Amino acid sequence: MIRRRTAVALLASPPLLTGCGGGAEATGRRPPARRPAPAPTPGAATPPVARGIPGLGPGRSAAIPARCTQAVVVTGRGENSPLCTVVLHQRTATGWQAGPAWPAHNALRGWSAHHVIGDLRSPLGVYTLSDAGGLLPDPGSRLPYHHSGGFHSPGTGFEGEPLEGSFDYVIAIDYNRRPGTSPLDWTRPLGPERGGGVWLHVDHGGPTHGCVSVAKAHMKDLLRTLDPGRHPVVVMGHADWLAH
Repeated sequence: MIRRRTAVALLASPPLLTGCGGGAEATGRRPPARRPAPAPTPGAATPPVARGIPGLGPGRSAAIPARCTQAVVVTGRGENSPLCTVVLHQRTATGWQAGPAWPAHNALRGWSAHHVIGDLRSPLGVYTLSDAGGLLPDPGSRLPYHHSGGFHSPGTGFEGEPLEGSFDYVIAIDYNRRPGTSPLDWTRPLGPERGGGVWLHVDHGGPTHGCVSVAKAHMKDLLRTLDPGRHPVVVMGHADWLAH
């Protein structure tokens, strides 16, 4: 009788040995041997992903010519805002490298996809930068520089600020103009009703009629950096438009 009770007790015991989760110790089976991870192949590292320009969507990025390696990106705060930020990006072997962000102004009423004369909006788009000039002597511009008294800028701006000195340095944006001429050339391929004379120029502390303005020191930086051999462009518009 003693032997039979002992056998019953042993048959009832195995469920108590399973523990939490029924691991290998509970079943008595050994875990399968782990195979060592393969050693990395020399020189087979994944190449870094080329950096794009922050804030630009695929459509705007595709509009930048393949040969362009300098892009001035003007990012407006809103469709109807005169405030924006300017950043010079330069293409490297690993993608676009951003320079410092500069506060800037655009036109009083913001931006337009169909700029016309007198609308007080800056034209949206991607435009080449071919020519420069100013009231002051050439500070070392790489772009062709046209020094002339015709860049005089008298009067006051929309906020009563003096405009004197605004055209000390300018870079012509190739919107409705003939590249390869002075920024003062008034040829209008799209017709005079589509406006023109849209420039990067010295900031006077308020909104513009259609141009983009940054501090005089930053205009000097642009003039000394933008290289016609690198086919510079300006990409300009409010942030929502640029993101497409």
